[in-house]
Amino acid sequence: MSPGPEPGRPAPGGPAQRTGVARRIIGTALDVLFPPKCVGCGGFGAFICERCLETTPRAAGNRCPRCWAAIQEGWCQDCAGYTPAFTSLRSAFGYGGVARNAVLSLKFEGVSALAPRMASLMADALTDWSPSIDTIVPVPLGWLRSRTRGYNQAELLAGDIARTVDLPFERHALRRVRRTAPQTRQADAASRRESVRGAFAPGSRPASDKVLLIDDVATTGATLDACAQALLEGGATTVYALTFARED
Repeated sequence: MSPGPEPGRPAPGGPAQRTGVARRIIGTALDVLFPPKCVGCGGFGAFICERCLETTPRAAGNRCPRCWAAIQEGWCQDCAGYTPAFTSLRSAFGYGGVARNAVLSLKFEGVSALAPRMASLMADALTDWSPSIDTIVPVPLGWLRSRTRGYNQAELLAGDIARTVDLPFERHALRRVRRTAPQTRQADAASRRESVRGAFAPGSRPASDKVLLIDDVATTGATLDACAQALLEGGATTVYALTFARED
């Protein structure tokens, strides 16, 4: 990874650092009062315990070098016939075991305290991958879902990853301009791409040169593709994508 430009970095003791410190202090106090409970086995001590983590499949092995789908060799069938706007995608885990539980708990059950642990595991995968990036951007959530949920899970993950790897975090480089149906309702990759076509647009702040796009889970990569297209329209030259899990 290439270091981000100095003007874009938070100044020491700036708002981003203060937010991170405040979250850690509050998190420590809450851990004392309400010990974390593993979303896999239910044991106390951590939201994702080491035993459950060891039995959860990593997104590794033979995978498409672009969309990270599990394959035997070469490119997957989708990428052989269609080139997404992102250069490549990586995921830390397959969508199973405690990884699936973590995604669902963060997204639908309001367990936002999971985000730092998930982001830490994603940061490890990012360090191993080491693409050349200078800014981290989350997939935006629609205002209604964000209001109902109380947060954007991709934004929580992106912010924690940015602090971990010391790169600028830009939440305003992308915006969602229309609602979309859940991707699980679409029959295939082509249908999913069509459902999110034009759903995103450049945000109020120009995209940087080399962007890392963050989301919680990838299915076909259609949402990440649509977001990458908008980032390229907004001035980015290269877009990589990283998710916590990859559904195969």
